[in-house]
Amino acid sequence: MQWKDMQGLVPAAGQDPDFARCLEAFPQLLLAATTPQDPVYHAEGDVWTHTCMVVRALLAAPAYAQLRRADQEVVFFAALLHDIAKCSTTVIDEATGRIGQPGHSKKGAIDARIALWDAGAPFAVREAICRLIAVHQVPFYALETSRKGWSPEFTVRQLSWQVDLRLLALLAEADMRGRICPDMQRTLDAIELFCELAREENCFGLPRAFADAHTAVSYFRGASVHPDYPLFQEAGSRVVVLSGLPASGKDTWVAAHCKDWPVVSFDDMRAQLGLAHGKNEGLVAHGAIDKAKALLREKRPFVWNATHLSDQMRSKSLDLCFAYQADVELVYLERPRAELLARNQRRDTTLSNKRLLEMLYRWEVPLPTEAHRVRYPDSLAG
Repeated sequence: MQWKDMQGLVPAAGQDPDFARCLEAFPQLLLAATTPQDPVYHAEGDVWTHTCMVVRALLAAPAYAQLRRADQEVVFFAALLHDIAKCSTTVIDEATGRIGQPGHSKKGAIDARIALWDAGAPFAVREAICRLIAVHQVPFYALETSRKGWSPEFTVRQLSWQVDLRLLALLAEADMRGRICPDMQRTLDAIELFCELAREENCFGLPRAFADAHTAVSYFRGASVHPDYPLFQEAGSRVVVLSGLPASGKDTWVAAHCKDWPVVSFDDMRAQLGLAHGKNEGLVAHGAIDKAKALLREKRPFVWNATHLSDQMRSKSLDLCFAYQADVELVYLERPRAELLARNQRRDTTLSNKRLLEMLYRWEVPLPTEAHRVRYPDSLAG
């Protein structure tokens, strides 16, 4: 089912959705009916039963009726797909019989991204949906200091740059009302306090304001700074870090925008060493990182041309750049599946299409909080 048909699945407020058509659009959800949940938190039963209850709770919410149609589409699909990965993350403790689905939010965002990418969903809409799925449980506990030591204010400020907190709160409330559990009211109270904190920070429905981009990225990376007071930025390299699947057009982008800049490239280093994809990647990474360090020490501008497909992969490169006080622009690129595979097949590469497609399951699009500037090409921004 293509995106234009999927849009017709989104009901007006108070209407009941066509769940049969929803399953047709997202066949992975068929597994939800046979996926169990912990009865302590989900006495209603399986994942599909919970999903239907969540969607109905969303459509019954007064706040849903007040949304513009585009926002209704985003939060509806986030609700429908919020637990799409529970079927593949379910674990049952042999000793206690307790059921868990660790990491289902993060994996669910990737599963939804692949499905919506194949359906031709507009980039901005798709990512709004996927970002909500990735953090849909955060308002349950956001006012508690997290294991990473983040304050509630930090959590709200950071999330406001990644998602519309109005939609996140609406999704979280529907997620709680669409279940049978003993602590519902306590969690609903926590969600409302989360909303109040966002309103106090003036970021309920818009990003929290910061003095400048350097102050913002430094804050999000853990610096002890206040959003309203600019942090001095030391002089360093200007670095463009590219991100995108192989064959998404990174080399073409470099030629068009930074053709005279030095380039740090894992592919170039792999070719220089005469290695195929997946062979001695440690040696490849070591050579590329040494080149990047040399350019950073000299404070020269350069492009870091790599897939940087997951948050973990990007963090290694970004951490190095920021350690040398670089000014970092993160540029994300992508193409439709058919074009991507056709391009890769035409390239002189040892990366097969099969292995390229396996990379999709690590596909995390960069967030606006990751660098001084995060840019998505105009062709993707509509």
